[in-house]
Amino acid sequence: MNNSLIKNSLNKTISYSVYRHLIKDLISAAKSTGLDQSEEHLAFSILNDKRMDRLDKTLKISEETQNSLDNLNKGFTFLVIAEGWCGDAAQILPIINKVAEASDKIDFKIVLRDENEDLMNQYLTNGSKSIPKVLILDQDNHAIDSWGPRPSIASKMVVDYKAQNGSLDEDFKKNLQIWYNKDKGNNTQDELLSLLKAS
Repeated sequence: MNNSLIKNSLNKTISYSVYRHLIKDLISAAKSTGLDQSEEHLAFSILNDKRMDRLDKTLKISEETQNSLDNLNKGFTFLVIAEGWCGDAAQILPIINKVAEASDKIDFKIVLRDENEDLMNQYLTNGSKSIPKVLILDQDNHAIDSWGPRPSIASKMVVDYKAQNGSLDEDFKKNLQIWYNKDKGNNTQDELLSLLKAS
């Protein structure tokens, strides 16, 4: 991975709280993040903003996650590629924020996909610019792993549904949100912590 690309991207990052405020400010101006300023993206941004408000209040990290975080002996940065209109990002970024808040060894930074095309193109999923994408950086800001756009159980749901139905429809999206709500971020926590332990 080109380290100057990571360095340039880090210069464009925003914190989670700035990201949340940016989305709210854009919504009040009837806009969304990203290049595609459509009614659809605005509607998704409004829905996701409410989702993130709820998750910020209700999500908790597990005792197991806290123990793992307490045992980290080096620092990491989660550099996350996202957009405010993305439903998966709305479910996943709040849990990453909780993980980062629970450890002084983890720094959480966000870049917007459409403003960082070169970076996104290095982390395509099956050829697509799927987000969120979490880049795990070491203390020297080298990318040592990546994760996303969804936890493994949700990814399997997507693959299975596409195999059976050809594409993802509104019914599937509703079922995916129900799964996220029931999972409470546990699948995401477990997978990210596994990557940190292996690094």
